[in-house]
Amino acid sequence: MIIHSPVGRGWRRSCDLELGPRSLGFAALGFLTLVPLLIIVSSADPERGRGFAQWLGEGLGVSTASRAEVEQLFTRPGQALRTTTAFGIAVLAAFGLTFGAVVQAGYEEVWDLPQARWWARWRQVVWLVVLIGYLFVSATTMLRSETLAGAFAATLSTVLFFWWSQHMLLGGRVRWRALLPGAVATMLGLLGLRIFSRLVFSPLIATNAVTYGAIGTVLVLQSWLVGVGVVVFGGALVGRLVHEEIPRVAQVLKRRARGRR
Repeated sequence: MIIHSPVGRGWRRSCDLELGPRSLGFAALGFLTLVPLLIIVSSADPERGRGFAQWLGEGLGVSTASRAEVEQLFTRPGQALRTTTAFGIAVLAAFGLTFGAVVQAGYEEVWDLPQARWWARWRQVVWLVVLIGYLFVSATTMLRSETLAGAFAATLSTVLFFWWSQHMLLGGRVRWRALLPGAVATMLGLLGLRIFSRLVFSPLIATNAVTYGAIGTVLVLQSWLVGVGVVVFGGALVGRLVHEEIPRVAQVLKRRARGRR
């Protein structure tokens, strides 16, 4: 039986998005630039920067023992500040903008949009600053996902952030209403990744830490960042499907139902 799909050419082109390479780029730049920047920024934490490591362990959804292995990867902020120079921070910031460019290019490819003009790079700067602030607040906030209020706040903030991120990086070329399904899909994908991490990455961190030492934990963390990249771009792709294709299919089904009457 042959099924004729109502999917348009624009959607088919967006489906050609290569999640693998883009997710690898997302993970590499995120680990090399975003994590060091967050470690430096976390020096403002009253607990002297342990908040980010704790947040990362909670984001992974791993056990207490595995969280301890993750926390050992990060230098204390006092030592990080002593060994960090202004030139090093400038280099991290420059590569951080490249990280923003990767995310922007992925969103543009999802929505089949041309690359933004060079003068629109300021959007990547704003997005990177807000991203660091969002992650830092998430790392140091007293709200915990175990409570109902904490879970609601975390869910709402995640949806709002990815909703705004798409709008900012796409330069307002897609309506807010069209971007909301992608933000919700991204939030659900991150929730699923957290469950997957609890079942798979948590025991991997424990075993790799014994077998390979710290490098084993780094490899698992890098794999988790690849998964985050897949969720970020895949969520936007699913959001476009929900916005464009499902209403179109619903109209086709309604017409068929009327024709049968």
